[in-house]
Amino acid sequence: MNVGRTYKNLNRTKEAEESYMMAKSLMPQIIPGKKYAARIAPNHLNVYINLANLIRANESRLEEADQLYRQAISMRPDFKQAYISRGELLLKMNKPLKAKEAYLKALELDRNNADLWYNLAIVHIELKEPNEALKNFNRALELNPKHKLALFNSAILMQESGEVKLRPEARKRLLSYINEEPQDANGYFNLGMLAMDDKKDTEAEMWMKKAIKLQADFRSALFNLALLYSQTAKELMALPVLEELLRYYPDHIKGLILKGDILMNQKKDILGAKKCFEKILEMDPSNVQGKHNLCVVYFEEKDLLKAERCLVETLALAPHEEYIQRHLNIVRDKISSSSLIEQPIFPISKTSGVHGDKIPAGNVREIRSESRPTQIIKTSDNKSQSKPSKPLGKNTDTETPHKTTKEIKEIEKKRVAALKRLEEIERILNGE
Repeated sequence: MNVGRTYKNLNRTKEAEESYMMAKSLMPQIIPGKKYAARIAPNHLNVYINLANLIRANESRLEEADQLYRQAISMRPDFKQAYISRGELLLKMNKPLKAKEAYLKALELDRNNADLWYNLAIVHIELKEPNEALKNFNRALELNPKHKLALFNSAILMQESGEVKLRPEARKRLLSYINEEPQDANGYFNLGMLAMDDKKDTEAEMWMKKAIKLQADFRSALFNLALLYSQTAKELMALPVLEELLRYYPDHIKGLILKGDILMNQKKDILGAKKCFEKILEMDPSNVQGKHNLCVVYFEEKDLLKAERCLVETLALAPHEEYIQRHLNIVRDKISSSSLIEQPIFPISKTSGVHGDKIPAGNVREIRSESRPTQIIKTSDNKSQSKPSKPLGKNTDTETPHKTTKEIKEIEKKRVAALKRLEEIERILNGE
């Protein structure tokens, strides 16, 4: 076992595995059908844990690793570390219900372990059970009020619940978190998001700037600071922030849309806005918002025929978007009234498109961090912690299929903002 550990520390995994296998062969062997009588010391059973932890780095050997954990448990049913390690592996294997069973068994052996309650909370997040997750985070914090990850992730859970009454406690926990982890930009960012939710714009700006100071390429902090400026009539202050965002992430579509919108409506820089929307379409030719905004640019350039063709193509991408049809009608009226042509070139009846989900027309809000420190803690009997495993946080660039109250409110905000944006575009199209 010690030789194996040494090889592992030298990153010589092949030799480490061979040594662990040798140690395992020297253990009393299980005889199928017979009850195991010998009582093995946990430190000797660690050979199964060490070997499983080594081979599970290979995605194709996860079942083999699980078999080793189960073998250790069968030899000593009160081996807490085997349940803990197995729970972590089962989450990695996308088996949260079995992971829950493993952690509950470990808690039967040690109910005063804050890390175990925290890990069980992460399982409930995976099971889409936020209320149960919050209860377990709270139990972890009762045992250890300075448990950093429980402070952070419970605060995020409260924020994402949409419950206004939970925000003060979420803020309190995030303040405790940054006190424990003053160099983690995520804490400041999420304090900024809470302030944005509470319409405390000055405070939100302060927290976002602190996050960016600690992590210059913090994608969500950069975008949301620019968005904050644009929503508080400080659009010109948003531009340098967007330039910084796009320097790190040149393919950030929402950033390009926001930049193009500001250039067109505030700076009257039609060419600059056009470049933004064209770049979006280079990356995503079916992006309805980018395509529609490019059509508006053509109208601003007084190329009515090109604007009409563009809107017809956009309508084909999103045939159920009423505002696109309305703008197409406005352009055709302009064409007709200018005597360029008496009848529309592209009758509506001839357009066809791909049916899909309704796409918001004028809002680009991105409100979550990409790098939440949500992770399972690897605990051991001597309370030491090893390096965190793969983060289990939600992917923030995707939309979850089930809408929470918070998400419904956000959709309504987007709808209102979209209508305002459409009114602005219509004023442009009508030459006001």
